[in-house]
Amino acid sequence: MPADTDRPELPVRIGICAVFEAARWSFWHDKAALIPASYHRVVVRAGALDIPLVPDPRVIADPDLLLDIVDGLLVIGGVDVDPARYGEEGEAELEVVDGERDDFEVALMRRALEREIPLLGICRGMQVLNVALGGSLTQDLGSEANQLHRPHLGTFVGTEHEVDVADSSLAARAAGGGRQVVHSHHHQAIDRLGRDLAVSATAADGVIEAVETRGGSFALGVQWHPEADEHSEVIAALVRAAEAARRSRVEGGAE
Repeated sequence: MPADTDRPELPVRIGICAVFEAARWSFWHDKAALIPASYHRVVVRAGALDIPLVPDPRVIADPDLLLDIVDGLLVIGGVDVDPARYGEEGEAELEVVDGERDDFEVALMRRALEREIPLLGICRGMQVLNVALGGSLTQDLGSEANQLHRPHLGTFVGTEHEVDVADSSLAARAAGGGRQVVHSHHHQAIDRLGRDLAVSATAADGVIEAVETRGGSFALGVQWHPEADEHSEVIAALVRAAEAARRSRVEGGAE
């Protein structure tokens, strides 16, 4: 067998938070831990391995159980965040919530921030980042705004709209600068901004489209869906940040 020193360096590992959903395979119906293939494809195209992170109470108690095996964290879109997380009662327009998923993703994000592990929150993932840092959400944008941000359920067709990205921001570096045309699918948005977060992109109607931490580490949330845009470099930017972070650990003797 070849010596360990002859083994090629492993690709950077991006942990993607999976979600339990009803699924069917062969003759079986059951819940399965799912990650949409669109996220997988983009992470692989950027040269990384994706590692599914499955909700587990042990990880809620000790997020390092999973964070120790990844170089970056990707928290994806999905159901509404439970308003109890930010001290509010559910309104009539609130949709499906998943408290176990909230607990899992909040725990991972908070610990990733402490460890300066590069992280990216997409759509719901951006909202979870905001709530994890003490912020709140608008539970429903209303019918007029929803015509811009989620005109049709279950598709990105017709959702294209412009966002203004702040110059010199992490969002600008990840997305490629200035004004961007993006795809979205959401009916909730950031209300009260979480601590240590800065707004780095907005839509024409004022909806917050990107936030990032004020420190120097890669911690970004985008309200749009870069995995739905073959030209987007946002997820590739996470992979590059994870590669740089791993290289820094290796050079510092941490691995």
